[in-house]
Amino acid sequence: MDIVLENVTIENVAAEGKAIAHTEDGMVVFVEFAVPGDVVDIQVTRKKKAFMEGRIIRIVKPSDRRLDPFCEHFGLCGGCRWQPLPYDIQLAAKQRQVFDQLTRIGHLTIPEITPIIGSDKTEYYRNKLEFTASNKRWLTSKEVEEQQFPDGEPGLGFHVGKFFDKVLDIKHCCLQPEPSNAIRLFIKDYALKNGISFYDIRANKGLFRNMFVRTTDAGQVMLIVCFGEESPAIFPMLDAIAAEFPQITSLYYVINLKCNDAISDQECILYKGDEAIYETMEGLRFKIGPKSFYQTNTGQAYKLYKVARDFASLTGSEVVYDLYTGTGTIAQFVSAKASKVIGIEYVPEAIADAVINAKGNGITNCEFFAGDMKDVLTADFIAEHGEPDVMIVDPPRAGMHPDVIKVILGASPKRIVYVSCNPASQARDLEVLCTKYRITAVQPVDMFPHTQHVENVCNLELI
Repeated sequence: MDIVLENVTIENVAAEGKAIAHTEDGMVVFVEFAVPGDVVDIQVTRKKKAFMEGRIIRIVKPSDRRLDPFCEHFGLCGGCRWQPLPYDIQLAAKQRQVFDQLTRIGHLTIPEITPIIGSDKTEYYRNKLEFTASNKRWLTSKEVEEQQFPDGEPGLGFHVGKFFDKVLDIKHCCLQPEPSNAIRLFIKDYALKNGISFYDIRANKGLFRNMFVRTTDAGQVMLIVCFGEESPAIFPMLDAIAAEFPQITSLYYVINLKCNDAISDQECILYKGDEAIYETMEGLRFKIGPKSFYQTNTGQAYKLYKVARDFASLTGSEVVYDLYTGTGTIAQFVSAKASKVIGIEYVPEAIADAVINAKGNGITNCEFFAGDMKDVLTADFIAEHGEPDVMIVDPPRAGMHPDVIKVILGASPKRIVYVSCNPASQARDLEVLCTKYRITAVQPVDMFPHTQHVENVCNLELI
């Protein structure tokens, strides 16, 4: 498409992390990597009846508030897309996003939204990252312009945009503290020097496939190295990693022969060290295994859980259901102020960790159950384990299954605390729940600085 829009002024931050502007004739234009106040030339990449999308080809005049990106991979790896935006603008955009999605998608009547809770750390805040190996790394725009085409050079890093088979080689990532970068670079170098084949995503073959690094505030490190086939070369590689990084407290490997990288259905084999790492929160200790779910921004997770506990308004006599409990973090976090807590989660390994965590923390009023939520949470289950006074729900991005919402409405707890990583699906669920409930409080929490993603907590009371 050869449409170029010149001297366009960026007006605001819009949905899905893009910025918004208007042409002289009033057409809406969405553009990435722009800051309100920028004057830019835009190459139109998509034209519809009601709007256009485009990319910046020249910044005519940068906004007074535009920041220089802090990461050398900005604009290519697909993450941290809001680096040019000052943090206060990011927070305002996320708060506006919550309002828009609750009111426009859910058609909900909501109270004034409490100011979003920002993150103390805006860099190196993640405790978990996954890196993908590829036998042919993604070429940067500079390499293409200079006609540098290395023949099948491997890479280790992140997927590019929406391409499942394109991996950008990462030199330094600003999301996770060390030794994350050092471990990744060492593994790549070892693989190259020792003839370890990098994974061919399209052909589903190759030895070195992907890796996960998990860290804790106490300095523990878990590394999971995933291989695409069996090979005697695996063990010298793991030995070399362990020797180079004695700070790795848990070293696992996985043989994954599937066509996707998920390890939730794979055997994680402990090679060296402890079977788990541990986080603490208000004196509670939480076991994190290779498949455990734990909020990836530890500091913000604590703030989020405090919001959920405050919204629950527990007095010590309530029966609480914690749906999508993960490793039971929220369940145990509120247990001291409840008479009984029932936690339900799909992943059996997470429930096993939840049981261990509760026992280790001396908590005796929590029970945990594994299974698909719509199959476990039934009227018969509630009759057996007690009518809930409060339900805390923290579903995946897609939201809750209609059958689950139906059971919740049938149980009619006095209060529902809905924690969501996707206000759009939350809005759809709330529209149904609000046939019997009213929203009394809304609290956004920023878990992922420099991205458009936002966590949101809504408090619902039975009408």
